[in-house]
Amino acid sequence: MNLSQLENQLDVAFSDHDLLKQAFTHSSYVNEHRDQNISDNERLEFLGDAVLELGVSQYLYKHQERLEEGDLTKLRASIVCEPSLAEFSRELNFGDYLLLGRGEEQSGGRERPAILADVFEAFLGGLYLDQGYDAVIQFLKKHVYPKITTGAFSHAMDYKSKLQEQVQQHRNYSIDYVIADEKGPSHDKEFAAEVIINGNVAGTGNGHTKKEAEQRAAKQALDNFEA
Repeated sequence: MNLSQLENQLDVAFSDHDLLKQAFTHSSYVNEHRDQNISDNERLEFLGDAVLELGVSQYLYKHQERLEEGDLTKLRASIVCEPSLAEFSRELNFGDYLLLGRGEEQSGGRERPAILADVFEAFLGGLYLDQGYDAVIQFLKKHVYPKITTGAFSHAMDYKSKLQEQVQQHRNYSIDYVIADEKGPSHDKEFAAEVIINGNVAGTGNGHTKKEAEQRAAKQALDNFEA
């Protein structure tokens, strides 16, 4: 468990390395090492969950001004959920640094979505205690906010309906969606969509399904409308 390597990778330096170690310590490891004075990451996960929700809420409030409360809640829920948090952990290789019990290790715990999601939140909880809220925001700016900006969570929002509402304000405007490109093997397709308004390309988007690509194209068109 080379946490110095992790700190270098993340460009983060903890003052309290015991706190960082705790963030990556699963309860199964603690159960197998009861003779050691160590704590699992569950309390840090609890704290990190709250800090993450606040950080994401703050970002959405500032950068998604057109969304109503209900839509903001849907979008936040798609970001602060197990599949998304597990993916963040995978991208940062957090699974490599976990302390797991033998049984959990042998059953594939390092790849288990629930464990990966929990360690991501626990890390944020530890970072908050060690360096404060601003440090958490800086971390989110590097590893979470850019994905929101590029539309990684567009599938959670019905941008197509919102764009339709915008277009309907102009009686003579027509709107169509075109799948401009399709590539990759059948099990891992990637689609490129264009939204055409009055004969002009108003937005483009990529996704692993046609629906996802069209939603991202609609989001870009909406952003262009408001620019």
